[in-house]
Amino acid sequence: MVGPIFKYRNQITLSVILLFAAITRFANLGRPNELIFDEVYYVNGARDFLAYGVESESGEAEFVVHPPLGKWLIGLGIKIFGDIPLGWRFSAALFGLASIILLYFITQALFKSTFLSLIATTLISFDGLHLVMSRTALLDIFLSFFILLTFYFVIRERYWQAGITIGLALATKWSALYILVALVIFLLIYKRTPIKTALQFTLLPALTYLVTWSGWFLSDIGWKRDSGTNSLLSLFNYHREMLDFHTNLETDHSYEASPWNWLILGRPTSFFYATPKGCGEQKCSQEVLALGTPTLWWLGLFAIFATLGYFVYRRELSAGLILLFLFANFLPWIAFPERTTFYFYSIAFEPYLILALIYIMSKALENQEERGVRSKYVLLGVGLNGLTFAYFFPLYVGSVLPYQDWYARMWFPSWI
Repeated sequence: MVGPIFKYRNQITLSVILLFAAITRFANLGRPNELIFDEVYYVNGARDFLAYGVESESGEAEFVVHPPLGKWLIGLGIKIFGDIPLGWRFSAALFGLASIILLYFITQALFKSTFLSLIATTLISFDGLHLVMSRTALLDIFLSFFILLTFYFVIRERYWQAGITIGLALATKWSALYILVALVIFLLIYKRTPIKTALQFTLLPALTYLVTWSGWFLSDIGWKRDSGTNSLLSLFNYHREMLDFHTNLETDHSYEASPWNWLILGRPTSFFYATPKGCGEQKCSQEVLALGTPTLWWLGLFAIFATLGYFVYRRELSAGLILLFLFANFLPWIAFPERTTFYFYSIAFEPYLILALIYIMSKALENQEERGVRSKYVLLGVGLNGLTFAYFFPLYVGSVLPYQDWYARMWFPSWI
């Protein structure tokens, strides 16, 4: 009996990790039993798509500022399970779980190591930000997934498929444009095929993006639907208004966070807070806090600088691609210091922070004589991260805590 178990230990380990990830993402998905944070916009948008094919207010045209794909995906969950919290959040949980599986295959392709692939899968399963975004009906988990799928296709040099998936990312949130530009520059330098690159990462993403607007094209009540001499010009007018909104967004918000402090977890985003009864104490707290697992993110920050150092020294393509996707998802936000931004936007680059950690681990394990001892240190670090994740877990899933237990988890005043 021991022989077969030992033979399939990697498959068993991966199954256990994925089962844990699935349970933590789908269990009690209806808690809180109300719309939280920006779910009010995206769930309402999904309802409109199911009813009208476009976002609408009482059957009239409504101006919205994000493309339609993420809201269609939220609507899919509502269509399957009904207009209830499980329905609102099901698609986010599904895509969150899919991104964990995808990271396993990406790590395997980059490092040819089942051990490191299992470590990467465990780390993302133990990340609080990824868990919260997988349990909330916002657009960003879909954006993160499509960008990660694009990364997978790029490292496999399947650029036509990458052109489609980056188009799907754009159809979720426009911030994917930074990745698209970075990819075009990379391929023009690395592959030197300008015509092919133009087709793969200009025409193909554009066509993919337009297809996701089919509901608007087929409807007669979409915003700016008849503002031009044809449908494409009308859509261009609509997009010009969307661009104006995004470039001038400077609304004060109590949880806005400068990109400079995202990596140090300076100001996590509270999606929900209440003071219910039922914790056995006089005062109770219930919160859903979009906060990355601190040990993971703080070690990841050092790993980014170490990976950058290795890239400058060795010029390895794997390190370069990890840094390309990480910085293209992060650095452009710094260019707009006046714009209102939130920490949870960093879910788009969180997988590459983990891959930077894995890259440094792979370098540490290159020494065959020390590999056994160093592997134990890696496992010890993963275990420490798991304990930290467990400590903050009630804040990730909206559990009711005694106030003093909730307050003990507020390590810094800026987390409150």
